[in-house]
Amino acid sequence: MTGPETVPGIVDAHHHVWDLSVRDQDWISGAELAPLRRDFTLDDLAPEARAAGVTATVLVQTITVPEETPEFLALAADSDLVAGVVGWTDLTAPDIADTLAGLRAGPGGEHLVGIRHQVQSEPDPRWLERPDVLHGLSAIAEAGLVYDLVVKPHHLAAAVAAAERLPGLTFVLDHIGKPPIASGEIDPWAQQIRRLAGLPNTVCKLSGMVTEADWGSWSVAALTPYADTVLDAFGPARLMFGSDWPVCRLAATYAEVLAAVRELTAGLGPAERHDVFTGTAARTYDLSVTRPAPPQEPRRRTSRR
Repeated sequence: MTGPETVPGIVDAHHHVWDLSVRDQDWISGAELAPLRRDFTLDDLAPEARAAGVTATVLVQTITVPEETPEFLALAADSDLVAGVVGWTDLTAPDIADTLAGLRAGPGGEHLVGIRHQVQSEPDPRWLERPDVLHGLSAIAEAGLVYDLVVKPHHLAAAVAAAERLPGLTFVLDHIGKPPIASGEIDPWAQQIRRLAGLPNTVCKLSGMVTEADWGSWSVAALTPYADTVLDAFGPARLMFGSDWPVCRLAATYAEVLAAVRELTAGLGPAERHDVFTGTAARTYDLSVTRPAPPQEPRRRTSRR
């Protein structure tokens, strides 16, 4: 999916919100995740995002229930920050095309830009190659949406196979494929990343790295080999910044995450940094909405790719 770049400032291509009084987030369990066991709303996010120069965001699903996506679309319709929603629907449902059409026709439906499933939780490493899943992915492509991949390294081979089977669908790899940064291992993750990036219908988010590292002692140096791998494999025109707020708060503040990605991309030229922080997300998700740029961020445009 490509679209006009009409979003000035920074695009945060990946964040979440939840209200525990509306619905439990059953994945938030145990002492390590206790800091996340509270409500996180757009009102909480907005001051941090605006202070960072973020003028548009993509709100991404958290749990696999059908009610969440229309709720997120309604939030986006009332928000001057959320420009797109990556929602969830059952990829294996025979009527997935009708479900997608219904979401697009409902309140805020114009903000639906993609679909995601928690493949990282699927025990079958080849889940993405199942015929019923491929049928669902085809319906996403036909609806003009993209598909966000949230996977662990052992799912990457199946992601490659699915992207090869469906060249008309854009696959967006979340959190650079969750490499084992804390252990310092880089292969076989890096090998699979290069295979995935070799396909032109794939894009990658520079997101989720701090929570794959050691939460208490991560450093930009620890992230660098992994960021360099995806920078080399995908190139800046197929990379986009994402905060993964509020999950990132387990290891870093919003400002610290942004500062880390800025440092990791410091060697890029101005046009390449524009791609990472604005252009790639705007094109991939077709974020064709105009936001007022903050005073310190002059309005910039680049040609469409």
